[in-house]
Amino acid sequence: MDCENCHQRPATLHLTNYINGEKTEIHVCQHCAIEKGYIEGDDETYTIHDLLSGLFNFNTPMAKKPEPQTSSQQELTCPHCNMSYLQFAKTGKFGCSHCYQTFKDHLNPLFRRIHSGNTEHIGKIPKRQYVHLQKKRQIQDYREQLKQLIAQEAFEEAAKLRDKIKALEQASELNRDEEGE
Repeated sequence: MDCENCHQRPATLHLTNYINGEKTEIHVCQHCAIEKGYIEGDDETYTIHDLLSGLFNFNTPMAKKPEPQTSSQQELTCPHCNMSYLQFAKTGKFGCSHCYQTFKDHLNPLFRRIHSGNTEHIGKIPKRQYVHLQKKRQIQDYREQLKQLIAQEAFEEAAKLRDKIKALEQASELNRDEEGE
């Protein structure tokens, strides 16, 4: 594969970026990578340790010397296992289950970096279960709306919503019966 920038040399650096769920790939040669600032200088080596530690040292840009940590991060330690935040940043592993709570104020930047800007991991739903889960969530939403309508004494709208809930529940029961046979 040729370099996307100069189209003269073979691409030796392959970068994949995930930003807001969108994947972009960059394929450049060593010379163009240095020119574009993806790496510094010809004599620097970039190890797998540098790559992995870049995920956890979120305050330090890749291929640059680390900046000094703030004093609050240096002093922060878990009261149960005595692991410091700096130890966590180096290893990427918690010492105990209480570390998550202790370091929670410093974890969101890390999660944003790992999860492409998100701070929560929602997970994936198997395709065959998606329809069932979607109906379940819709029924839950309708029930919450139904409670609000009853509290507001909008009984006609509440009755229509109740009928929608019953129809969805009956449809999901029929689907379960058909799959069971």
